[in-house]
Amino acid sequence: MGAPADPDRPATPVGASREFSVWGLTGRIVVTDPDALADALRIAEVELAAITTACSRFTDSELSRVNAAAGRDGGIELSPLLAEFVAIALAAAADTDGDVDPTLGGDLDRLGYDRDFATLPLDGQTAVGMTASAARRRPGWPRIALDGRVLSLPGDLRLDLGATAKAHSADRIAARIAAETGSDVLVELGGDLATAGHGGRLWEVLVQDLPGDPAQQVAIPSGGGVATSSTQKRRWRSDGRTRHHILDPRFGLPAEEVWRTVTVAASDCVRANTLSTAAVVRGLRAPSWLRERGADARLVARDGSIVTTGRWPADPAEVDR
Repeated sequence: MGAPADPDRPATPVGASREFSVWGLTGRIVVTDPDALADALRIAEVELAAITTACSRFTDSELSRVNAAAGRDGGIELSPLLAEFVAIALAAAADTDGDVDPTLGGDLDRLGYDRDFATLPLDGQTAVGMTASAARRRPGWPRIALDGRVLSLPGDLRLDLGATAKAHSADRIAARIAAETGSDVLVELGGDLATAGHGGRLWEVLVQDLPGDPAQQVAIPSGGGVATSSTQKRRWRSDGRTRHHILDPRFGLPAEEVWRTVTVAASDCVRANTLSTAAVVRGLRAPSWLRERGADARLVARDGSIVTTGRWPADPAEVDR
């Protein structure tokens, strides 16, 4: 489920779609029933507003207040929505042995990612990652606990849910739109893509990060997710150095740029994004790790060469844009 499908099967015709901006990224909603688009956009707007209020690290959000209260005796009671997103993040950390770690908020702040990305000084140069002398960081995620809705957060840690929140948001919004409108739907939030509906349908998706990168058209079934993790986007300049947003939790520094992008298809968008982010962090070890997981993935190296795992088509057809 969630793997690129047989391209000989007919794909779902697009009924109506709309693009929008969210969190400094481009979002998109596609529905097979054109009459459902207005309701789909309304649902997405309500969901995204609630998620921003709960989970943003930069606004006057619930998460920002939780981080300010780190170390509080007896823990911090979370809203049901934030507790859900924290639980998703902790599950991703456990599933990847900490390669996807939600306790990197302080490290991102230290590297200059301390405000909305749209306001950061951007830089397209190669990002600076670890050096041989980089100090190891004590793993953070095993030191926090979520008991129901009560979070125990040590005083030296700050949460950042960016590694899973966008993907879980796409899953939530797609499921709600399908349930409330009856239409099949595709929801994309900045490269994290979720589909939902009655099943049996295929969605044509172009997999490409930046213009000039290797491109591939694949068909994915309704009810699955695709996510792309990239070291080429969300880059900024801090202290005279270029950074990217995928950190290696062992050091709290940008992961080495072994891969330009990693794209994974899975049963849902959170699972796809968890695997794609961990693969960027694992670097050269990623293909064997993804194969062990039975993951359907496409990894694009710095030189543009492509490695695939699982059922991902081994010889992608490049397309002109």
